Amino acid sequence: MRIMVLGGDGFCGWPSSLHLSAVGHEVVIVDSLVRREIDDELGVLSLTPIAELPTRLTTWLERTGRRIGFEQVDVANEYDRLVALLDDVRPDAVVHFAEQRAAPYSMKSPAHKRYTMNNNVNATHNLLAAVTQLGLDTHIVHLGTMGVYGYESVPVDLPEGYLTVSYPDRNGDVRHREILYPTQPGSIYHLTKSLDQLLFQFYAANDDVRITDLHQGIVWGTQTAETAVDPLLINRFDYDGDYGTVLNRFLVEAAAGLPLTVHGTGGQTRAFININDTVRCVQLAVESGDEVRGRVRVMNQITETHQVAALADIVAGLTGAQVSQLWNPRREAEVNDLSARNDRFLDLGLDPILLQSNLLVAEIEMARDYAHRVDPAKVPAESYWNRDRAAVPEEVLE
Repeated sequence: MRIMVLGGDGFCGWPSSLHLSAVGHEVVIVDSLVRREIDDELGVLSLTPIAELPTRLTTWLERTGRRIGFEQVDVANEYDRLVALLDDVRPDAVVHFAEQRAAPYSMKSPAHKRYTMNNNVNATHNLLAAVTQLGLDTHIVHLGTMGVYGYESVPVDLPEGYLTVSYPDRNGDVRHREILYPTQPGSIYHLTKSLDQLLFQFYAANDDVRITDLHQGIVWGTQTAETAVDPLLINRFDYDGDYGTVLNRFLVEAAAGLPLTVHGTGGQTRAFININDTVRCVQLAVESGDEVRGRVRVMNQITETHQVAALADIVAGLTGAQVSQLWNPRREAEVNDLSARNDRFLDLGLDPILLQSNLLVAEIEMARDYAHRVDPAKVPAESYWNRDRAAVPEEVLE
């Protein structure tokens, strides 16, 4: 298949691009390289040293004999170039990672909120409008987030996208309707993903665009079989307070001799998935595109759920690190329960990698190998959700 990967230089996009290439697909990466600019803005580097994208692609070609194309295009702002590229490649599938992915970054300031909203919603809509304009039967696979569901506390297994509701009409007859599961976005980033869902629903119904929306959990881990082929292919490992996902941040804190920072009670339950399962799920979604027609296919891309405090205990048990409980900069429930269905990926053959595996130990070792690159000043989470969160209570400061 001919596959375009939008945002193919990023944390999930890069290993997904290599994996799709490795299993025999023809891959073209489309990326503005803005994530590297954000590193400069924040003054922090990936824990792992990241080669320039042309070097990465040349190394992949030399080590595997497989060529991955690259076009530097800002999907959110260069619509005509996107249309021309789609018309030239005419891809069977487009994997859409081209969105600002960090909730804390999206809440840093009004400027960051506006950037995240403009970039993410424009990128998604430009892609949908371009595919429709060209009349392509391209399957769009979008990386969404479990965060659209909010911090659910209802004792129910979250369904894969849809909920059947019943209500009486004016004649007293009971009507049944399938709706998107109600969203409760907890940040501007999550809000953009909720808006994506409505865009997808419209274009699938109005223009018969084939769309799969992957509601992904928090990704842990760094390396895949493909990124481990050569040091120049290594994946990025974010640990800072804006882009570092919670488990990866714990691993880096432990490796650098820092306390594991649990914000709030640690009772927040999150959904997780290993990066190796991420790339496998993307492949399964792409290759099953013939099943998608009519309504948007929603797939929960997760393997397990854990409370944040329990994660800290796991890492502390493996490393001897101390745990520190800090003020929570997010506006969220201090304790919640979360469980979600992932039947569609299991039915397609996914064999989940769980947290209690040798891969977690390998990630700890990787963090130790590169611990000299850690800037401790960049570890704390300091993007506050609102004025109340920024006003840290005096008793917390004592």
